[in-house]
Amino acid sequence: MPLWLRTVLRLTPIVFAASAAAVVGLIGFRALVPLDSIRGSSGELGNYLQTVGGIYAVLLAFVVYVVWGQFNDARGLVEREATALEDLHRTASGLPNGSRLAIQSGLRDYVDAVLRDEWVAMAKHDESAIERVSGKLDAVWLAIHSCRPSDPIQQMIYGEVLSRFNELTDLRTNRLTSARFRIPLTMKILLYSGAIIVTGSMYLIAIPQLWLHSLVTAALAGAVAHILYLIHDLDDAFDGDWQVARRPFERARTSFDRPCHQVDSADCA
Repeated sequence: MPLWLRTVLRLTPIVFAASAAAVVGLIGFRALVPLDSIRGSSGELGNYLQTVGGIYAVLLAFVVYVVWGQFNDARGLVEREATALEDLHRTASGLPNGSRLAIQSGLRDYVDAVLRDEWVAMAKHDESAIERVSGKLDAVWLAIHSCRPSDPIQQMIYGEVLSRFNELTDLRTNRLTSARFRIPLTMKILLYSGAIIVTGSMYLIAIPQLWLHSLVTAALAGAVAHILYLIHDLDDAFDGDWQVARRPFERARTSFDRPCHQVDSADCA
């Protein structure tokens, strides 16, 4: 199923449910509170609605900006980690044959474990699975640590391998941190309670025609529900409709088989 269609199928019921609930609440409010009782306070209510709506709009804009930025940061970290894997795998081809095979085999196992286990574990917050994948990277470090360069060129390459491995571990740590980060609970309470308050404040507008009052209330409720759905989805960069793709790791795994990653290759096809 295309991503856009899956998103529409999930989002549409939420928007319609929020709009319908807002209209039902409006009908109940108008049945209990006569319009004449609030029409005389239209000026004060207008100022109140403008203030509350403005504050909530700024809050929504700020949160959307933050979660979108965090999503893009997570996507950038995945790209950089995949590139670091390619660089480390290729650079290790200049080490002694035994060390090269151990390091490159360990990197293959690590990437396979990330694609097979860790991507799902990040979405489910399965720390035990993430720790098991970390063991794959520890095996790469042991292979690097046991390497004994035999000439100055290999010593220089070994220094590069150490540097690139440290960069790789830093990027992995940052990726996992971005997977764990969430909007605080108090912020979520503020977002959802603010949605109820702003939508409910629409009931105070003295619009004689019920159909028109229902239309503007439903439109506001649907728009706010859409934004909250977007925030909820982007808050978890590795789960939901829009999530960071694993294609960079798949590309890195494919690149491991390129000739330039083999010690005897003179050039890269």
